Formats: sequence, structure tokens, C-alpha cells
Amino acid sequence: MRRALILLPLLIAAAPASQRPAADWNARFLTLSNDEYLWRLADAGQSTGEGPAAIMSPHLPDVSPAAQAVRTAKWAGVLKQLDAIPQASLTPENRVNYAVYRGQIEALLAEQQFREWEKPVNSDSPFWQVGIDAKPLRSDQEYQNYIAQMGETPRYFDQQIANMKAGEARGFTPPQATIVGRDGSIASVAEAKKAEDTGYWGPFETMPHNIPAARQEQLRAQARAVIMAKVVPAYAKLLSYWKDDYFPHANPVLAAEKLPDGKAYYTSKIREFTTLDMTPDQIHAYGLQQVASIHAEMLAVMQQTGFKGDFPAFLQYLRTDPQFYAKTPQALLDRAAWAAKMFDGKASTWFGHLPRRRFAIVPVPADIAPTYTSARGGNGIYLVNTYDLPSRPLYQLTALTLHESAPGHAFQIPLAAENKDQPRYRKEGYISAYGEGWALYCERLGDEMGMYQTPYEKFGMLSFQMWRASRLVVDTGVHHLGWTRAQAQQFLHDNTALADHDIETEVDRYISWPGQALSYYLGEMTIRNDRARAEKALGAKFNIRAFHDAMLQLGSVPMSVVDARTDQFIADGGKGPYPDEE
Repeated sequence: MRRALILLPLLIAAAPASQRPAADWNARFLTLSNDEYLWRLADAGQSTGEGPAAIMSPHLPDVSPAAQAVRTAKWAGVLKQLDAIPQASLTPENRVNYAVYRGQIEALLAEQQFREWEKPVNSDSPFWQVGIDAKPLRSDQEYQNYIAQMGETPRYFDQQIANMKAGEARGFTPPQATIVGRDGSIASVAEAKKAEDTGYWGPFETMPHNIPAARQEQLRAQARAVIMAKVVPAYAKLLSYWKDDYFPHANPVLAAEKLPDGKAYYTSKIREFTTLDMTPDQIHAYGLQQVASIHAEMLAVMQQTGFKGDFPAFLQYLRTDPQFYAKTPQALLDRAAWAAKMFDGKASTWFGHLPRRRFAIVPVPADIAPTYTSARGGNGIYLVNTYDLPSRPLYQLTALTLHESAPGHAFQIPLAAENKDQPRYRKEGYISAYGEGWALYCERLGDEMGMYQTPYEKFGMLSFQMWRASRLVVDTGVHHLGWTRAQAQQFLHDNTALADHDIETEVDRYISWPGQALSYYLGEMTIRNDRARAEKALGAKFNIRAFHDAMLQLGSVPMSVVDARTDQFIADGGKGPYPDEE
């Protein structure tokens, strides 16, 4: 049956497009999208299997210019085939799939056309960073594949260095100011005296019982040899290039619009990360409007604390008073765990369908913590940065936990992955406007759920809202209006309660990752506005659990799909996707 489905487009390809039955267009689209996604996974060195069949690939990806040319041609061809499919002939579900899939292909092709592979490093996610939330290895074969991957590190790094040199030659690098100190994570491997001192050794510390003890030692011996003979020298070569060439010649300017073909490049990043057609000037103006609105909320909550000074004095008080900071890393982790368990007690009131996957709370590894963001969540993990405790205020921790763990990233991403009714590119894909917008919506939702137990914690939530609204101003300010790094830092310092260390780290992330910072607040506002529209239309029929389940069942989608799903939710009388939630 599957073979017949694949051959169907070939059997009737001679018929004019207007005469082809709707079933044909659905079959063509499903074949095109599913086959390309499997190709995309294999090309990226990722497993094409699912469940028990999903094992680590033995290869790192080919990132050479020749391979990049193949990718560019592949995605240009796919986009041309998508253009030929009349969306009106697709089923309603496939129209949603088409919108999600087309957005992915457009973003991938834009990255190729702007040759982003020549800038494989930013202040947040350099290509050499060892996976800190990687899935555990489960079999002898996966360990062999992992060792084989490590053996390809010299080839992979050489290709990346060649790409960096090409980007350097045309002025396409991260701004120098944003990558100061990023060589520390290179040096941590390059200068390692034994394999156990590197992040690559993690999977060998505890190995599964289905591998006999003697075999475990054989695999450990192989890994030690490969790490010391292949991985460490590759990092040493990269470190030398970084110090002697790349960093000294990195771009002195900050603005994305100052890069080659910069205005078009920045426009493409706005579209990729927001899925909206907004200009930088529109986003900047909207950001300033939202900053003023949130500031009024923050002043009202400040008064509830009984503080007698002005707003700048209150921010200084929050940044410096010891009562707002954990004394030990474990104390910070414990408070994060407490906030997560508080939500567990409220989850069934606000959500009808919960993910099966649980998450662990893990400290950010020490070698990357100094330049890493405050926290990050995903499928099965909530990373908490315990470095520099005076920059990790407890009054913001509950909002941070809601964003990164549940009901944010470590809740939404597993739900998408567990949805068996959707194609893999939806279950496994990630659209920043949706994912970050949902997580930020969860922070504001925490107020309705009664998660903020003091005015200080509510102020922390509002400070986070202000932080994301300020990103609209800062990102467009830097990349479009020519703001300096100091201007961007000062704007966050004056308007949020973020610690100065976090401000420096975050501003560098926005500068070196154009457009990504815009996704959070614009995505949240789409979800909040759609919820308000549904509440107004449905009145007493509005069910918050059903609405949340309808939003989460989507997976990760463009904002136009969120709007359309809300329209359907209203048309259905507020009925959710699961039968037991009315």
C-alpha cells in the first residue's frame, strides 16, 4: 500500500493540474514532505528511526561547500514542488501540515542562500559545544556509533574551520564583542589531560546493564583512545585558529543589516523567528508600547511590597539584597524543584491532556555555565544555571521554572513528540514564535494559577515580561537602528530586574543571533490575543483546559495556524481535541 501511494503521483503525472483529484495532491504532498524530512535527518547525521529504532548515527554531518550546494538545490526543488500544489485541494489537516512544512523549507533555504554555514558560531550555541541534554545511549551499537562519531571530529572541525575562514573573508562573522571568552569551552577540551576530563566522557560514566562488564571496559578503552587521539587534537587546532585568526578578525560592527546583503538577511531572520510579516520599525514601536504598559504594572506591584523608594532604587534593592539569592547551588536547584512541584498540584485544573514524559532538573555544566543563559528546558530536562549565584534571583525563579519546565518547554515539547497523529516534521520540529511564545504565556498564566506567592515573585514575572518586550526594542535597535552594545545593556538595566551578568549574556545572545529574541513576546501576544478572542466569543462556554489542549495539540506551528485553530475552536463551540475535557 505504501509503495502504491508513492507511485501514485507518477501514474497520473501527465494529467493537467486542474484535472487531478484532491486525493492525488494529498498523496503528492505527503510523499514529498515525509521523504524530504527523512533525507534531512540523515543528512544532518540524525537517526531516521523512531522509538527503539532511533539509534545514534555513526557519522557527523558533512558541512563542506559541496554538501551545502546539494542542500540548497534540494530545498529549492522542494519549494518549487510545493508551489505546484494547490492548497485548496488538500484536506484541512494537510493544509495545516503544508503551512508548517513550507515555513520550515523556506527558513532552511534562506539559511542556505545567505550562507549561514559560514557563521557556525554565536554567543549561545557554537558548533563545538558538547550536547548537554543528549539522549542516553542504550546499546552496544549506539556506543560504537558514538565512538565512530568522535572519530570524525577532525574532519568535521576542519570543514567548519574552512567555512569560518570563508565567512571571515567576506565579513560574515559574529560581532567580536559577543564572542569574548567563548574559547573557554574549546580550551576545556583542547587542554584536557585525560578523556574523563571532557564532556565527551559523560555516556561512559554509567553504562546500561545490557552491556556486559567486560564489553563496557572495551568500549571505554576505545573511547579513551579516540578522545585523546582525535577529539582533543581537533579542539586544540580549533583553539589555535580561534585565538590567532578568527577572534582577532571578527566583525567589529553589531548590526545584522551591516552584514553582506544585511537588510534582506535581517528581514529573513524576522520572518523565520516570528512567522509574521512585520518590519523592524513596526516591531520597535510595538516593543516601546508594551514596555510602557508593563512598566505601569510593575509600579503597581512595587507599591504592594511597601518599598518607599523610586523604581531605580527598587531595582537596585532587588539586585543586591541577600534575601533574594540562594546561598548554595543546591539551594537554587531545590527552589526550582519546589516551584515545579507546585505546578504539578495545579496542572489538572488548567490542562486536560498531560505529557507522559517527566523531566530532570540538572545544573548547567561548569565549562559553559559562565556564558550560558540562566536556564533552558526541553524534552526530559530543565537545565538551571547555578554559576554566579548573586545573578540568579529567587523572585524570578518561579516564572523561569514555568517557562523552561512545565507547563512550558519540558511540557509542550514532549506533548508534541507524543502526538502520533502528526508527521514527524511537526512532532520533532520547533518554531520559535510558537515554542517561546507558549513558554512566555505560561509565565503570565502562573499569576492566574496562583503560583506567585509574594509581590516580589509577581514582580519577577513582570520583570520577565518586560525582559521579553524589551527584546523587541533591543533586537531591532541593534540590528536595524544601529544601537551600541552599551545602549542595549542600559535599556535592559533600566527596565528590568535582571542581574547585570544576565544582561550582558543575554544582549550578546541577541546581537549574535539576529531575530531570535523577537519570537518570545510576539508569539505570546498571539496566544494571549487569541485566548481573549475565544473568551469573548464563547462566554460561559469557554473552557480553559480545552483551549490549552487545542493550542498544545498543534505541536509547533506558525502564528497563522494558531489564529486559524482559535477560529475553529470558536466555531466548534469551545470543544477541545479530547473527549473528556468538557
